[in-house]
Amino acid sequence: MAKSKKGILKAILIPGLLLVVVACAIYYINAYNNRPRFIRYPAFGIDIPGNYTIHGIDVSRYQHNINWAEVEAMQDKDIKIGFAFIKATEGLGRVDDGFRKNWFNAKKAKLPRGAYHFFISSKSGKAQAENFIETVDLKPGDLPPVLDIETSNGASVADVQQRAKDWLLMVEKHYKVKPIIYTNIDFYETFLNGAFDEYPLWVAHYYVKDKPRIKRNWVFWQHNEKGRVNGIDTFVDFNVFMGDSISFRKMLVK
Repeated sequence: MAKSKKGILKAILIPGLLLVVVACAIYYINAYNNRPRFIRYPAFGIDIPGNYTIHGIDVSRYQHNINWAEVEAMQDKDIKIGFAFIKATEGLGRVDDGFRKNWFNAKKAKLPRGAYHFFISSKSGKAQAENFIETVDLKPGDLPPVLDIETSNGASVADVQQRAKDWLLMVEKHYKVKPIIYTNIDFYETFLNGAFDEYPLWVAHYYVKDKPRIKRNWVFWQHNEKGRVNGIDTFVDFNVFMGDSISFRKMLVK
């Protein structure tokens, strides 16, 4: 009789426990799937993707005169500007009008900074690397140099890849750090896919719900071009870093 009672209790309790476990699992799965992927930050004027802890901007002469102390001090809720990429050079001999001023003042504001080169795919990669190297003096604590390559200028896939490799190899040899490649998804898949997997990727992709739609790993994601930041009078590009503060520090020039 006692064994019979125990059997009845097991028959009641076990299915009940299973139902509780299943209900909890469904609840947490739904909560995860319905989590806010982008969160509105009124001071920055845009929706910013959640689940990232390090946020930054990229600028050029188009942002005019920047008050870097105000940029570094700005905060909305839990979001601060944690890094800035600054345009340095373009093509064979052009230096961005705002580079030297921005480069100096970002450092003065103690904001981690990185320099990028806008690549002209129809021109010599080695000559463009020389332009960048002559212009940019990287210091410990700076981000690696960036190759911004997003147009072919009529060059073939083979020529684009060879000239980009020439730039990357010269710059890596000079600074002794592996450069970052910046591009958009369409250009990457058409001209770069499979040939540059060893390089960190900074990808531009707007108007997506939670992450850029690219199959390979990336380290930076430019998710919006219409952000607002104190100290800058124009719209500015916003980015997130894929990783925590430890992995971010590991990227910096030693």
